[in-house]
Amino acid sequence: MLLVWIGIIAIVSAGIVLLVLQQRGVLPGTGGSRHLPPVERTVFTLEIGDIVQYMDTDWVVEGRLTYEDKDYTWFEYLLQDGERIRWLSVDEDDRVEVALLEPTTQLEVSQQPPKQITFAGETYRCVESGRATMTRIGTTLRRTGEHCRYFDYQGSNDQVLSIEDWNGEIEVTVGQRINPRMLMLLPGDGSRVYRN
Repeated sequence: MLLVWIGIIAIVSAGIVLLVLQQRGVLPGTGGSRHLPPVERTVFTLEIGDIVQYMDTDWVVEGRLTYEDKDYTWFEYLLQDGERIRWLSVDEDDRVEVALLEPTTQLEVSQQPPKQITFAGETYRCVESGRATMTRIGTTLRRTGEHCRYFDYQGSNDQVLSIEDWNGEIEVTVGQRINPRMLMLLPGDGSRVYRN
């Protein structure tokens, strides 16, 4: 009887170990060289080819930028649905903040953006700025520099606007903060769908 219980405990223990390794994305016995997608995606663990479902649209993750400013890190994922492009911005300060932003060419900005901007009837004030270094994987459009200056603006009703200066090339995105619980995150196969 004791051997039966030892056998049951060994099987349960092995199952728990395999589940933990699968959640970390590594198979045992492969020296960490073979990866599995994690069992569940979060806004911090999205990978190329994953699907982000939001408001009846399936967005494919085509690229990821990791920004670092001193000890602070945040992410931006390039999402694509056909010809439509969005950036999913994810950061965590006191709480997780997620924003969905669309690139725009309708706002002319100088090398030194002002403290307050009015765009499309909304007034935005600069709430954060700095200089970040980044790493990238996949498609990141024109965001190819190693450093950028960033200026984050906030409007009313969770409206946000972001200005990034990539070695003199200015990119403006505008959108709004969204509740991360409204996103359905599905693992993909690790491949890009679109070729930008």
